[in-house]
Amino acid sequence: MSTVWEFLGSYWWLVFPAAAALGGVGRAWERAARRRHERRMEILRLKHAAATLPPVATPAPAPGESAAEPVEARLARAIAAHDDLTARWLEYELDVAKMIAYPAMSDGRQPLTAGFLRAKKVADRLREEASAEGASRAAVDAYVEAVTEFDVAFDLAEREAKRVKDSSFSPAERKRLETAQQLLSVAVDQAATPAERQLAYKRVREELDGLISLSDEAVTELERKVALQLPPASAD
Repeated sequence: MSTVWEFLGSYWWLVFPAAAALGGVGRAWERAARRRHERRMEILRLKHAAATLPPVATPAPAPGESAAEPVEARLARAIAAHDDLTARWLEYELDVAKMIAYPAMSDGRQPLTAGFLRAKKVADRLREEASAEGASRAAVDAYVEAVTEFDVAFDLAEREAKRVKDSSFSPAERKRLETAQQLLSVAVDQAATPAERQLAYKRVREELDGLISLSDEAVTELERKVALQLPPASAD
């Protein structure tokens, strides 16, 4: 025991560098631990950011389309799809029976209806540019994309219109729409007399007044179906 005390008495000065060395080791360990913690936090942050990023969508060719499809073929296919969508839209614009059944499709105040009408307007404009002589591939690509957006917007609006039907109207207004639908069947019934058809047509217009705005084209089409014009009188 005395030997230990003699050693400590002779080399007491070693306590200070040893303490300094131990302190340095402790600080180094703390710094290393802090760096490891920071790295873990950075990895967690990056993982979280990656998890919240939207997936990158790789556009896939449409059915029947290949990467090497000629521009003319893509343009022709887009025009055919555009014409089909326009025909479907006109059914709601010209067929009064459909307008009564699905009023939202002819109501530009409805967000989805307004959306597909805007998409149609864009597609109509880009069609002229893509169909012009010497149109670039970029113009055709823009038109093809516009037709796709028109298709999607129309489908959404149509689904919503068929879902809500006349639910946005009051009970009294829905009753008027129902009456108009019944009268319309009489107005276009060729078995009815001209007088009956004319009276039913007049009543349809009265019931729809203030509920559904009929375009001039819709009125013209309805009048054609009702055949308001009486057959010419035979010559004496």
